[in-house]
Amino acid sequence: MPLGSDLPEEGELVLATVKSIRNFGAFVTLDEYNGREAFIHLSEVATGWVKYIRDHIREGQKIVARVHRIDPAKNQIDLSLKRINDHQRREKIQAWKNELRALRLLGQVAEELKIPVDQTHSAFAVAVAEKYGNLYSAFEAAATDPKKFQKENGKAAWVDAVLKVARENIVPPQVTIAGTLEITDPSADGVAHVRAALLAAQAVDPSSIALQYVGAPRYRIRVTASQYKQAEEMLKRATEAAVKAIREMGGQGSFTRP
Repeated sequence: MPLGSDLPEEGELVLATVKSIRNFGAFVTLDEYNGREAFIHLSEVATGWVKYIRDHIREGQKIVARVHRIDPAKNQIDLSLKRINDHQRREKIQAWKNELRALRLLGQVAEELKIPVDQTHSAFAVAVAEKYGNLYSAFEAAATDPKKFQKENGKAAWVDAVLKVARENIVPPQVTIAGTLEITDPSADGVAHVRAALLAAQAVDPSSIALQYVGAPRYRIRVTASQYKQAEEMLKRATEAAVKAIREMGGQGSFTRP
């Protein structure tokens, strides 16, 4: 939802509450647009023929719908339930929950700064909306990489308060990827060489890389990071370090992904 907008855009996913149901469709209110009314025609409730609309939705239900058509002249917003999939629905609900949580965190920032919440909203929320996409993403960025967040926002009066609230309330998101290292060395010092190769992999980032013995000559390597791209790069560096180390000692090494 664009900051400060009171009208959704065609194609946008919106959160709504079913207000009333008729045989020809349902009237809903848009939760993110000050309760503005919208309509879902019977033909947009579900794919296929809908015999009883109440088999699909009910009064008071929270739903995720797609904005199908807007007619500003008639002040009419038409929605569709059948034009979204389960993944899009889950993502929208999660985003809504995140923004509700962000508003609660904003209240804590206001307490830290000893100013009214609405003043914090104008000073902080508006400032980060464009930079991070939404309010929750700003808090998430502050929790994930505090130094970067502070650098990006300079000496803004709210930076320290936001960092404190983010640190106390948000666990940074993480992704985990893994693969299998095959390390062999038939020489007399083979065991020591294999161990040295594995330590070379873990040395790339000891806090983020875990190694587990699967069965000779296989070792599972697992990398955890805040972003998928970061995890991929770290996994590549670690496995290349292990393979290079074992080959320099006369052994053989390779890496495979599941």
